[in-house]
Amino acid sequence: MPMPPRTRAAALTAIALLLPCLLVGCSDDDSGDEDLTAQELNWKDCPDPSQAQGGQGSPSPLPGNGTWQCATMKAPLDWDDPKGDTIGIELIRVKASGPESRRIGSLIYNFGGPGGSGVTALPAFGDGYEKLRTRYDLVSFDPRGVGRSEPVLCENDQQLDAYFQQDSTPDDAAERTELVDGTTEFNAACEKNSKEMLPHVATTDAARDMDLMRQVLGDDKLHYFGISYGTELGGVYAHLFPRNVGRAVFDAVVDPTQNSEQGALGQAKGFQLALDNFAADCTSKVEDCPIGDTAQDVKDRIAKLLKDLDSKPIEGIFPRELTQSGATNGIAQALYSKDYWPFLTQGLEEAYDGNGRILMLLSDSMNGRSENGEYSNIHAANISINCADDKARYTPEYVERKLPEFRSASNLFGEFLAWSMLSCADWAVAGAADHPDVGAPGSAPILVVGNTGDPATPYEGARRMARALGKGVGVELTYKGQGHGAYDSKNRCVQDAVNGYLLDGKVPAAGTVCS
Repeated sequence: MPMPPRTRAAALTAIALLLPCLLVGCSDDDSGDEDLTAQELNWKDCPDPSQAQGGQGSPSPLPGNGTWQCATMKAPLDWDDPKGDTIGIELIRVKASGPESRRIGSLIYNFGGPGGSGVTALPAFGDGYEKLRTRYDLVSFDPRGVGRSEPVLCENDQQLDAYFQQDSTPDDAAERTELVDGTTEFNAACEKNSKEMLPHVATTDAARDMDLMRQVLGDDKLHYFGISYGTELGGVYAHLFPRNVGRAVFDAVVDPTQNSEQGALGQAKGFQLALDNFAADCTSKVEDCPIGDTAQDVKDRIAKLLKDLDSKPIEGIFPRELTQSGATNGIAQALYSKDYWPFLTQGLEEAYDGNGRILMLLSDSMNGRSENGEYSNIHAANISINCADDKARYTPEYVERKLPEFRSASNLFGEFLAWSMLSCADWAVAGAADHPDVGAPGSAPILVVGNTGDPATPYEGARRMARALGKGVGVELTYKGQGHGAYDSKNRCVQDAVNGYLLDGKVPAAGTVCS
């Protein structure tokens, strides 16, 4: 079932190639007494991204001859058995552009998901971090279970096409049974194809990988830029290794005080707020808004479209049709960034005329499907990491009791997100906790940036993260804007504050507001 990642499977041929590695931990040999902190990374030109990473070509060089390099770091498969089998963690870097005398160290990025490939994301956004590159090597990675780092593999491409076409907001017993069966089949495929990895993809495992990464990269402190789920990963790291935190920024902040149900309800409210803002923006322009005369009219027409699609899908991308679930997923994807709003307007306009291609492209982007029909493993990794972290296991009966509360939060997204709570039902591995522990007494200050218009990680989460990190650790900065995250909005005030801390160690005053 489609589900907005807290921010996002491979084909059978890829499973056939990678399954033997997954079953033994993909180590060249047992690590024995090898000191993994002393390993030397073999940096070389990056290969083309794998299918699990999302395909596409090799990363383009940055200005000033900035060349991307990739390497594989060995890490324990099981951190409770650090001398046992190892797995590979795929890294990417571009070296600092400034003089060596000014270099601070490595700045490690996690762009969220969970399940997103940092090896493909950092080059995609890299030109936006050129100022930070003057004093840092920019580094990112595929967390364990993701991309090239021993990817969790579940269903194949054809199965995923069917999975994402199913009705994710059932109206009767038959549709509910179909949804539950589809979820059960997906989860069973994850266990069958990635049984050895599933117990070892929790956020605490990734945090321990990052501390090993810090040491292998030669840094005394971990300098870090976490976005979306990356803020949760950063918070868990700070809790486990508070004395190792250097300069860290959390942007698009996950609320660490919420369980998965509260998080889903918060997202329903967040996406509804973003939709309200989108509708108001469209109808406030000088030219006519092509999808409604008033903001309420825009939302009413979207609601009617989704209702109509529930019983009668329209042409999408042959041979697939645009369903209610696909359209809702595509609309949610477009609300992640104000830059996507024109595509949403065009997609809705065409959908009203019976053409669902643009909304389906947006939905495919959310689900990790490329135009050639191949899927990355972002959805498999997203489910696997979430289910390893989250203790709760919800039943269909429980979800049905909660539907009125979710509908009240959003008549468009509420049911969609309520039913997404079934994702971990019958999961093969028990979840760790109700919510992550991010208390980090003794840590260096962490700059926590919240965006008032963020749909996926609502603004309130930033304040709760700052408080949960502890007094003198979490420093909150507010951006009054739209979209998921603040730094990449190019807002000068936000970027000056973040750059000032990461480059010069200047901590902005707590409560600073940028607009």
